[in-house]
Amino acid sequence: MRIQNNIAWITGASSGIGEAVAMEMFKQGATVVLSSNEVAKLKEKKAWFDSVEKGRCYVIPFDITIPDEILQAVAKVKQLVPRIDILVNNAGVSQRSYAMDTLIDIDRKIFEINFFGAITLTKLLLPWMVDSGAGHIVVTSSMAGKYGFRMRTAYSASKHALHGFFESLRAELYHRNINVTLICPGRVQTDISLHSLKGDGQQYGLMDKGQQQGVPVSACARIICRAVEKNRKEVYIGTSEVILLVIKRICPPLYYWIVTKISPT
Repeated sequence: MRIQNNIAWITGASSGIGEAVAMEMFKQGATVVLSSNEVAKLKEKKAWFDSVEKGRCYVIPFDITIPDEILQAVAKVKQLVPRIDILVNNAGVSQRSYAMDTLIDIDRKIFEINFFGAITLTKLLLPWMVDSGAGHIVVTSSMAGKYGFRMRTAYSASKHALHGFFESLRAELYHRNINVTLICPGRVQTDISLHSLKGDGQQYGLMDKGQQQGVPVSACARIICRAVEKNRKEVYIGTSEVILLVIKRICPPLYYWIVTKISPT
């Protein structure tokens, strides 16, 4: 699948990886539908896209944790565009708190945003993709979806859950010409740590040192777009985080030792 001339719906598109993917897909000739719960930021993005070329950017704000709003968003998108070729499930929130210090309601909130929001939108959109005869579902997971990490208990669990669901879904959709790509970023230069949730639900508000030194978000977006075009099943983006995954596979005892020593921030 080429990005050009396709229609892509990106959630979490007001900042970070979602914003960068939207910009990269737009530059490659796609029509983009931008969604998040930050209305003002979405309008700013649309103004920029329209200044480049009008008619290839739409904005549908909604809250990914509210099923009725997701349902309404799907209905609005169907009024705006003839189909969705690429769905990028990118909306998400991270965590910076230990399990013992995290309220169970915050664990549930993280799952609502990272997991249930993505599968609710996907399930609502799937019949339309099937009727269109093709589609590509992209899911922003994390390296924390491949191995556990301190201060990420609920976050890591929600990302592991995405792998279980979407790997199963890929097998179910094999004969329907609908592809699934799981993206596993490590440390990417975004504000994700600033907006991460502490155990009481407050924002963490600090930039992780590792985040500052991570992969540039524009480079991350280009890797994601290439993965879509090549129909990659799973993609790892990062540096030492990817090495840690390899170590876990070939020498688990070393991984278990290292993971207790690395700074969680």
